[in-house]
Amino acid sequence: MSEDLSNVPKPDELMRIDHKPPRKGWMDVPVDFKPGTYSYTAKAKNLKILGMPNPREWSPTDEDWKLPENWEEIVREGFKDRLDKYRSFQLFMDICVRCGACADKCHFFIGSGDPKNMPVLRAELMRSVYRKEFTTSGKIFGKLAGARELTVDVIKEWFYYFYQCTECRRCSVFCPYGIDTAEITMMGRELLHLLGCGINWAMEPVANCFRTGNHLGIQPHGFKDTLEFFADDIEDLTGIKINVPLNKKGAEILFVVPSGDYFGDPGTYTCMGYMMLFHELGLNYTWSTYASEGGNFGLFTSHEMIKRLNAKIYAEAKRLGVKWILGGECGHMWRVMHQYMDTMNGPADFLEVPTSPITGTRFENAKSTKMVHITEFTSDLMKHNKLRLDPGRNDNLIVTYHDSCNPARAMGLIEEPRYVIRNVCNHFHEMPENTIKEQTFCCGGGAGLGNDENMEMRLRGGFPRGNAVRYVQEKYGVNRLACVCAIDRATLVPVCDYWAPGVAVTGVHEMVANALLMKGEKERTTNLRGEPLPGKEEVEDE
Repeated sequence: MSEDLSNVPKPDELMRIDHKPPRKGWMDVPVDFKPGTYSYTAKAKNLKILGMPNPREWSPTDEDWKLPENWEEIVREGFKDRLDKYRSFQLFMDICVRCGACADKCHFFIGSGDPKNMPVLRAELMRSVYRKEFTTSGKIFGKLAGARELTVDVIKEWFYYFYQCTECRRCSVFCPYGIDTAEITMMGRELLHLLGCGINWAMEPVANCFRTGNHLGIQPHGFKDTLEFFADDIEDLTGIKINVPLNKKGAEILFVVPSGDYFGDPGTYTCMGYMMLFHELGLNYTWSTYASEGGNFGLFTSHEMIKRLNAKIYAEAKRLGVKWILGGECGHMWRVMHQYMDTMNGPADFLEVPTSPITGTRFENAKSTKMVHITEFTSDLMKHNKLRLDPGRNDNLIVTYHDSCNPARAMGLIEEPRYVIRNVCNHFHEMPENTIKEQTFCCGGGAGLGNDENMEMRLRGGFPRGNAVRYVQEKYGVNRLACVCAIDRATLVPVCDYWAPGVAVTGVHEMVANALLMKGEKERTTNLRGEPLPGKEEVEDE
């Protein structure tokens, strides 16, 4: 699925980035809503579906944002409520010494040169108001103490820059005080939502998920048809008929994936990979047409929305009577599960601690959430030699791996995907050390920013990752970028097309399926994409 890059400046032009400090102080520089660098606003119908405040039609470029009459009071009260509720938020407002350790760690600052995209300064957009409203020094000394008044221009600035943060938390890795700037971004967005100021690319998926169980608004019969189409494609490829278990009560495992896996390429190939793997194992599992979305765009909206959307997975697990939950290749699903689920929706004491029915491995790390990541599950199968694999089927691929921010930084899922990749392909090369694992660079389009109207900023934010991909492309001939996140699989396609043309994007389980030797399969001549397998080119030409 490629996107139109014709309206974006050419790479050599976009790379002319000026990181010199501006002459004016940051408080004196008004926000400029430049086309290509901001997202369209949430449609009124989506806010109404969710019962959120101030639904209306408006644009960031409007002079009048149609804020509520008492908008200042709403923000102050919302600010105070969150300071009282979240001790971490209070600490993050107070303890920053503005040392600048985070300044050059943000992909948006690296790619844009805008000082307000330095994590420390993006947080100052909020801290400056905090000082004025909630500290004695700020009330007395004002600007001398780094404080400023809450104005409409401040709200506009918040909207622009808190939606130029993908909540990737790379900056937090380098902060000597452990300040989680992503949490500050989340608080900023929560305050904006109190005024009805959100972006549509986040709020429409949230509204759809609330209505139908997935981001795309796909109805149960549409979900069923899609999986059955995949089963037909698999049968054409392998000669094996795969059954699709849906809403199966008493199954051992509930399997939940992001909707990106079954909606668009290249995620569709990953989805077929799951189906082939589970069929080969004879796994007793089920999909759900109700919990048909693992991704949680509530993470980009508010803590309350995280809880509302996450609840459906556990409600469905209870209704179907499964023992535990297996999750697919998704990014933000795993930050929600790993860091928020237990306090928001838990404890899931009606489920069992996940135990692989194939290897007997008990996943103690999932004792609380009762949910296991697909690469943990698959790497365990490989460790116990439970799969027949021919990595030579992927010899046309020279692979590198992108650590998606939430599974890697938030969940610590680092070695398992690499173990899987090394078992299914013979040509794997890492990107530079300071661009992977805990220090991984973001795709530039997560947290609701992966829309077309924001393309220039996405490509600026994707520049550090694209540059690292270009490095291994030139050094090793890399032609495939693998990852375990549906958003990344979508947003990295234009990043690679722009910064490293010739590198395609893949899910890990697409490569697993290519290498999988299935019992009773016919001679396979192509991979899941219909490309000839190595050594089978002549067969395909006949």
